[in-house]
Amino acid sequence: MGSHGAILGEAKCLGSKLPFFVNFEGPLSFRILVTFEVTNQLPSMGRSLPVFLLYFFLSSGILSAQNRWDSSYVAEDPEVLVLRSYMSRKFTALHFPSEDLTYQPNSGLNAGIGFTYQNLTLNLAYPFGFLNRNRETDFPRFFDLQGHIYPKNWVIDFFGQFYQGYRIPGGIGKAQGYLRPDLDVLKVGIHANYIFKGDQISMAAAVHQSAIQKKSAFSPVVGFEAYRVQIAGDSLIIPSQLAPKQNFQQADFLQLGPNAGMIGTLVFGKGFFATGSFTGNLGLGTAWNQDPPGEQGNWKLGWGYHARAYLGYNGPRFGMNVNYIHKNLILPNVGNLTQEVYTGNYRFVLVYKIHPAQKFASSFAKYNPTRIFRK
Repeated sequence: MGSHGAILGEAKCLGSKLPFFVNFEGPLSFRILVTFEVTNQLPSMGRSLPVFLLYFFLSSGILSAQNRWDSSYVAEDPEVLVLRSYMSRKFTALHFPSEDLTYQPNSGLNAGIGFTYQNLTLNLAYPFGFLNRNRETDFPRFFDLQGHIYPKNWVIDFFGQFYQGYRIPGGIGKAQGYLRPDLDVLKVGIHANYIFKGDQISMAAAVHQSAIQKKSAFSPVVGFEAYRVQIAGDSLIIPSQLAPKQNFQQADFLQLGPNAGMIGTLVFGKGFFATGSFTGNLGLGTAWNQDPPGEQGNWKLGWGYHARAYLGYNGPRFGMNVNYIHKNLILPNVGNLTQEVYTGNYRFVLVYKIHPAQKFASSFAKYNPTRIFRK
């Protein structure tokens, strides 16, 4: 039995009006889960498609080797059928601490179902209208690909996010809401950590509960991360009502550097678990502001942090968990203006597990699409 990886993505499909959510997880030798959530049209197919292809190539190469967990810490059973229902939401927000201003995207809440069996994972989700009554129906669409890969000894996160259309839900002053359908935020990057005791900690047990963490384990982690962020609008980013001392219409940011932290899972009672990690990053960042006066490629020290948490129950028959992944990226200042981008992905998941009959298992194995990667 090998480890599992996951690339979780959210995308808008060109010309489609029917949203859906699809997952695919490859076999043990490939170990990659690709997830798309499709809910209308892509803002820029030309720049988002190469990002996805790059993620796919890197992930398949990184995860190609076979690995085994320490069986005294992790129990894996690819023949268990894991059925799940869940609710989820992803977002990338733009925050300006110096102006006490936060732009929220027009993303929504999704409800879905799925399964994991014989190393294949499929999910389907839909952003039902009754769950998203406050979304702006005429806003531009967005592409959000978040990759979370968990091979043994590694935690790897990809971000490829192309958001168009933001709002300030509380408004400015007495206004009920402030809408910016022209505001465009692009963020691409990678966050990778090496787990020193990775054979004792299974993120697959926490994420989709196809394995079971038997004992508590903790480990330091070290790694590296790099991000590129672009912000642009048809007019100045900071509303004139706030009378900002510094403003810009478009800017380009690059930040990279090492990170370090801790990861661990706590097993208590019979099947209850809490899994989480926290890393801090100290790196170099620069900004190119195309509207003078601005910062023209001066490198400065910057910081940020990445956190994930899973809390739930994972038994032989039932399971549930609530989880949240958060990345806070402090961008270089533009003059006296401070800004940061934070990305979130939270879920509530219910799980039911069964062992199908041998006849079903044999038939499924025969037509399992992951067979193509075993050849």
